[in-house]
Amino acid sequence: MILTDLIGHTSRRVYLELKDCMENRAATIDSQSAPVSLVGAGPGDFGLITVAGLARLRAARVVIYDALANPALLCQAPADAELIDVGKRAGQHKLTQDQTNALLVAKARECLARDGAGGGGVVRLKGGDPYLFGRGAEEAAHLARHGIACEVIPGVTAGIAAPAWAGIPVTHRNLASSVTFVTGHEDPGKPETSINYAALASLVASGGTLCFYMGVGRLGQIVESLASHALPLTTPAAVVQWGTLPEQRSVRSTLEKVAIAVSEAGISSPAIIVVGAVAGISEPGLDYFLTRPLRGRRVLVTRARSQASELAAMLEGLGAEVIEAPTIDIVPADAASLAQVDTALQRLSEFVWLGLTSPNAAEALAQRLANLQLDGRALAATRLAVV
Repeated sequence: MILTDLIGHTSRRVYLELKDCMENRAATIDSQSAPVSLVGAGPGDFGLITVAGLARLRAARVVIYDALANPALLCQAPADAELIDVGKRAGQHKLTQDQTNALLVAKARECLARDGAGGGGVVRLKGGDPYLFGRGAEEAAHLARHGIACEVIPGVTAGIAAPAWAGIPVTHRNLASSVTFVTGHEDPGKPETSINYAALASLVASGGTLCFYMGVGRLGQIVESLASHALPLTTPAAVVQWGTLPEQRSVRSTLEKVAIAVSEAGISSPAIIVVGAVAGISEPGLDYFLTRPLRGRRVLVTRARSQASELAAMLEGLGAEVIEAPTIDIVPADAASLAQVDTALQRLSEFVWLGLTSPNAAEALAQRLANLQLDGRALAATRLAVV
C-alpha cells in the first residue's frame, strides 16, 4: 500500500510538472513564428483548427483568408488586425493567384518594417490543409524567392473530415486499406488530364478509397472515366457537401446512380466525392455527428458578449449553428443607484428576502459587498431567491 501510494504521488507530481511545461509552451508558441504563416483552417467546423494555427491567428497583424475558411475564425484575430478576403469560388476570384502572391510579399515586408522579426506577422488562412490542393506550396516558394521566411501549419483536410462526419471512415480494417486524394478540378491550361483513371479504378477494385475534391461539376465525367476502366457501376459512392458545418448534407448511392442522387438532392460545391466500399458502410456509432439533436438548426444567442461563448459552445456541441447577436450590454449603474444599493446592503438584517434576477446581479452583489468590506456572512439572516 505504501509503495502504491508513493507511485501514485510520483505520477501526479510528474503530470503536474508536464502540465506546467505545456502551458508555458502554449503561452509562448505565438512568439516563435516566421514573418508569414500558412495556416490550415480545417474543413469548416470552428473547433477543427490546430492549436498552433489558432495561436498564430491570435497573434497576427494581417490575416489573408480564403473563402472556405470559417468566418468565425476571424474573430480570433486581434481587434486591430487587418483582414483581407482573397477567397476564390468557381468562376469568381477576388484576386488572381499572382495578385495574392504579391500581396503576401507586400504585407510581410510591412510587418517586418514595423515590428521586426518578432512581430505577429502575416497569417495566410487557407481552408483545409495549405498543401493539399491549396496552392500553399506555390505561395511558400514565391515568398522564399523574395527572401521572406514562411512556415506551414498543417490543417485537417475535408477529404477525411467530411466523410467522417457523414458516417464514412475513409479506411477500414475489413474494407479499405488505402485512400487516395484526387483533384476533380485540374489546371484548365493542361492539354489533357494527368489523372490515371485506370490506376484509380484498380485501386478501388483492390480495396481502396477515392476522395475527389472540387469535382461535383465533373461528377458525370468522373463516373464515366472510372466505369470505362472496368470499375463496376455497383461500387458504392457518396457525396458530402459543406462537410463538418451545421448545413452539411450528403447522399449515398452507387457509381451508376450517384449523379442522379446529387441532382435530386440539390447538392453542389463545395463537396467531397467518395468512391469505394466504405461509402456503403453502415455500422453502429459511425453516425454520431448525424444524430446530434440540434443538427441542422440555427440558434440565435442574444446574451451579452461576455456570457455568450459558454452557451454557444454547448449548443454547437449539440450540432447547432450558433449566431451571436448580443441584444443587451451590461454597464455599471449610476452613482445615485449604487448609493441606494449600498444603503440597502448595510441594512440586510432588516430584509427577509433578497432577489437576484440574473448571474449579472449575483456578480454585482459580490462587487458591492466587497466595496463595503462585507462578505457572504452578511447574508446569513436573509433568504435568497435567484433566477
